[in-house]
Amino acid sequence: MDITTAIDRLTWLCQHIPALIETIPASEFESRPAPGKWSKKEILGHLIDSAANNHQRFIRIQSEQEPVIFYNQNDWVGLSRHNDIPAEQLVATWKHYNLHLAAIAKAIAPENLTRNGLGRDGQPHTLKWYVDDYVEHMEHHLRQIVNY
Repeated sequence: MDITTAIDRLTWLCQHIPALIETIPASEFESRPAPGKWSKKEILGHLIDSAANNHQRFIRIQSEQEPVIFYNQNDWVGLSRHNDIPAEQLVATWKHYNLHLAAIAKAIAPENLTRNGLGRDGQPHTLKWYVDDYVEHMEHHLRQIVNY
């Protein structure tokens, strides 16, 4: 089991995406495409929320027996009020939190990649699965914000 590709992709995103986000006009970044839909800024905020929750997964799966970790993403976005936070702060937080997660992922002992955690569905997934899924999830949402 290897997560090198996921770590490399995460690091690449942190190096290249902020400059692309900074070119988005504020009106486009903050506007919601439809009622009940997130703005691009809220999507970026969601990725920060996801980083916070996956940070727990990356640590707790290594130190606990099948921890249950999930969150209500709509509550997190609504209560975090990402549209009210300066764009520069959100971009910097997203970038640096994910560089931190890349460093944590690099330090995961190979034998820990097979340890399981439980999500909302109650199904066990390996730590390797969570790391890979985290980066895939991020890429999906980043493509909603910018073309890269």
